[in-house]
Amino acid sequence: MILCCGEALIDMIPKPTEADRDGYVPYSGGAIFNTSIGLGRLGVQAGMLSGVSNDLFGQQLVAALAASHVDSTNLIRSDRPTTLAFVQLTDGHATYTFYDENSAGRMILATDLPALSDDVNALYFGGISLCAEPAASTYLALLEREAETRVIMLDPNIRPGFIDDIAGYRSRLDRMLALSDIVKVSDEDLNWIYPGPESLEDKLASLRTAGPSVVILTRGGDGASAFLASGEQVHAPVNKVEVVDTVGAGDTFNAGVLARLSELGVMTKDGLRAAPAGTIRSALEFGARVAAVTVSRAGANPPWRHELG
Repeated sequence: MILCCGEALIDMIPKPTEADRDGYVPYSGGAIFNTSIGLGRLGVQAGMLSGVSNDLFGQQLVAALAASHVDSTNLIRSDRPTTLAFVQLTDGHATYTFYDENSAGRMILATDLPALSDDVNALYFGGISLCAEPAASTYLALLEREAETRVIMLDPNIRPGFIDDIAGYRSRLDRMLALSDIVKVSDEDLNWIYPGPESLEDKLASLRTAGPSVVILTRGGDGASAFLASGEQVHAPVNKVEVVDTVGAGDTFNAGVLARLSELGVMTKDGLRAAPAGTIRSALEFGARVAAVTVSRAGANPPWRHELG
């Protein structure tokens, strides 16, 4: 099982009303939640670990996980409120206003973490869940607890506007990068992690030295490249489609990559270190294919496996 560890929240999406002004409709979302849904719909055994409320929005999140065949055994339930993210769309690109104080997702502690079953072979981390305390430190504790025996994938998806304690976030991220087997970054992420004047290639070299067996660099319309432990590099272009919006694109790309790596039998620490270039290229190509479907329709709506043909 691939266990997705991080935020599950409600995206409040603007919709026109009869009064000629926007109302808001609640959709289940969150970067880590979206990846879990993507995995479940692709037929991969997947689960979610997150703080989830018992309120009506929390019930909506749990129902959405079940509908996409995502295991909810490791959810940490409480009576705190669900995080709400009000979305503004401009030319298909989303910006967010978050309401997250004292939320079920944010307030989980290391003492709340469940013991994981033996069928969990990989953990996926990232998103805004790594920014706000105390949950950020809780996810770090989980990663450090499990990294010795289970594959770790990290997509920091850095959003500087959410980071209040930059020094604390950098320290936490450094520790997570050092223990991760797969790290996916955008060029913007990489320039934030290494803010100096060095070239992108030198920054990639620094990240690879930090510990990961596979580093994936995404560059929007220029596709994605992966840098392997062997020193080889592979590339996959984006799939050209008519873009409706980009909500959830990166999340479902990650789901596609993880799904294909799992299908090809390399989802172990040794397997990733020794994975041939063709295997990693196949994972990038499948991730791009999955993401292309998501951006071709509104919202974070990952495809089911049968939709891919």
